[in-house]
Amino acid sequence: MNGTPEIVSRYFTLAGRAGKDPYLALFAADAVVEDEGRAHRGIDEIRAWRSGTPLVSYEITDVEQTPAGTVVTATISGDFPGSPFAGLRFRFEEYDDTHIRRLRIAP
Repeated sequence: MNGTPEIVSRYFTLAGRAGKDPYLALFAADAVVEDEGRAHRGIDEIRAWRSGTPLVSYEITDVEQTPAGTVVTATISGDFPGSPFAGLRFRFEEYDDTHIRRLRIAP
């Protein structure tokens, strides 16, 4: 993922692992993650959302820098109906070198 911001690269490295604490440390205390039409606000809600999602692997198919942020397109595979799922977009809309503040996950 050449040219991809380090925090975004770390997201995909840590999201595919079982340990939750390093993954959760990527997010700001007031972060918002939108997935499947629901917004998860703050670390406690993000932890609860993450606990309810299966562990998946990611195959990055595209990375695009847009005015709204970094958009990563991936195919995800795991133990869930419809696996593998291609074309899922991870829109990192607000972040800096240390924390993600807004992430939208949707096709």
